[in-house]
Amino acid sequence: MFHSNRLVLGALTASLLALPAVHASPARSAPAEAKTDVAHYLRYLLLACSVVGMALAAPAQPTAREVRGAAPVVPLASEPPAKLVVDPPLPESLAQGRVVIQYRTENLRILPVYGAAALEVSPRIGHLHITVDSAPWRWLDASNEPIIVNKLPPGPHHILIELVDPTHRVLEAQTVRFTVPEPAGAGTSHH
Repeated sequence: MFHSNRLVLGALTASLLALPAVHASPARSAPAEAKTDVAHYLRYLLLACSVVGMALAAPAQPTAREVRGAAPVVPLASEPPAKLVVDPPLPESLAQGRVVIQYRTENLRILPVYGAAALEVSPRIGHLHITVDSAPWRWLDASNEPIIVNKLPPGPHHILIELVDPTHRVLEAQTVRFTVPEPAGAGTSHH
C-alpha cells in the first residue's frame, strides 16, 4: 500500500505543479480575476483530493515478487537445502509385480542439465541416481516422473534414490524398502 500511496502523491504533486501561473491581466478587474483563479485552483484541488481518496480506498495489491517470490533468473544470496520426499511404492501396482514410487523435491528442480556451470543456476537444479538392491550399477533419471521398476522377483527389495546436483554430488538420499508379493495363485497346487 505504501508503494501505491507514493505513486498517488507523486501524481498529485505533478498535477499541482502543472497548474498555470497566475498573471495579472489589465483587461480584467482584480475581483473578477481573483474569482476565476480561485475557482480554477479549487477544481484542481477537488480533482486531486478525489484521486487520493480513490487510491486510499482501493485495496493494496501485492506485488508479483510478494506472490511468486524472487525471479528464477536472479541468483539468490542463499537458498534453503534441497529436500527429497519419497512415498512408499503404490500397493496396487506392487501386487501386480510392478514397483511405482512417487517422489517430489523441494528447493530443487529436476532437469536434464549437467556440469559445473549448472551449479550457478538458481533456483537449484539436479536429477536422481537410482540403484536397485545394491546393484553395482545405477541409472540417472531427470524425467521428474514416478520411478517404475518391473519384473522384480517376489521377496524383499530396496531402492536407493539419491538427489544429486548437476555434477552428480549427492545432496540427499533415501532408501525405500518393500516386498514384492508372490503372484496370485502361486504356491497353490491343483490335484
